[in-house]
Amino acid sequence: MPDSWISTHEANRVDRLVEQLGGLRPLIEKHRASFDSARRLPEPVFDALCDIGAFRLLLPKALGGPELSPHGFMRVVEAASELDGSVGWLVGNGGGMSRVGGYLAPEVAGDWFADRRAFIVSSTGAVGEAVPVDGGYRVTGRWPFGSGIHHATWAMGLCAVASPVPAAVPELVCCHLPAGRVSIVDNWFVAGMRGTGSCDFEARDVFVPAAHAHPFVDPPPTQPNILYRLPVASIYPLTVSVVPLGIARAAISDFIGLAGTTSRRGTSAALRDREIVQAEVGRVEALHHAARAFLIETITELMTATDIGGDRPIRARALFRAACAHAAESAVRIVDMLSAVAGTVSIFASAPLERRARDVHVAVKHVAMSPNNYVIAGRICMGLDAGVARF
Repeated sequence: MPDSWISTHEANRVDRLVEQLGGLRPLIEKHRASFDSARRLPEPVFDALCDIGAFRLLLPKALGGPELSPHGFMRVVEAASELDGSVGWLVGNGGGMSRVGGYLAPEVAGDWFADRRAFIVSSTGAVGEAVPVDGGYRVTGRWPFGSGIHHATWAMGLCAVASPVPAAVPELVCCHLPAGRVSIVDNWFVAGMRGTGSCDFEARDVFVPAAHAHPFVDPPPTQPNILYRLPVASIYPLTVSVVPLGIARAAISDFIGLAGTTSRRGTSAALRDREIVQAEVGRVEALHHAARAFLIETITELMTATDIGGDRPIRARALFRAACAHAAESAVRIVDMLSAVAGTVSIFASAPLERRARDVHVAVKHVAMSPNNYVIAGRICMGLDAGVARF
């Protein structure tokens, strides 16, 4: 991990968080079956994650948070994802959304995060309507993929500000609604990542004070750290793109564990004693390290470019998004390669590899990891415009 953006103090704190996450493994294993049946995290697991501060990773220090760098944040989310894809997804989303403490007035954010169980759900997959009224907005909309919505204290829905004069590009605002004022649409019936509980949520004519809203594009930060000056459309993809790498790392560990005791039909040799298997493990290790290194390199460059300004951030944003897509593709390839080598043992629901495969294939469908990111990067590298409204 590059040390130019992470201090010794932060490294120690990250190590402690990773250790605490590891300590939750028995609890997660105990409740894992309910991840699929209830399609959300069980309360004991959610509470345990709250207890170690897993949902306030990017909360400003001024508000009592750790204010991790993207590098430290990435390591914690990877560790959570190794435990379980759904756990990692909610740590990435919840811990990532604590970053709103760097945009809201300190007294507002301080009040929200005074709650030990503070968890902010975010959805930009649809655009609701925010009608300006005295003191704020009246908000109506339905938003998909509200990961962790059953545990939410606040729910952020992206909205277009209504105007009597239609604009070619409407103003977009992030409106934070009290969880008690939104309705959950029970529609999270999916192949993998079931424990995320990523149901739709909706609101009808809910008042949102102006102090509970901020611009979606380049919100003015209330905190000085570069973390809060990074573009929202760039930092958000990091919160989810790290998860497949954590799932892939877990799959590698799972496979190595079974390779010493499992053989393929027709031979008595353990998998690990076969040269073709040894080569595949070497390949997946190379894939994982390369994808992770590319993601770290591009987020580091994005931070540097944001500090410098000028035209440099445009290329940095594009290559970072390409790294997100590359991480996703690499993670899927790793899990699929290991499942193929493992053979039929990987298809049973009792096998960890079966769960890793389901989870990774669902996780990478997120738009932040879309292959279209390569198109954007290619256009920028060839001197063209991005070809999209925001990236």
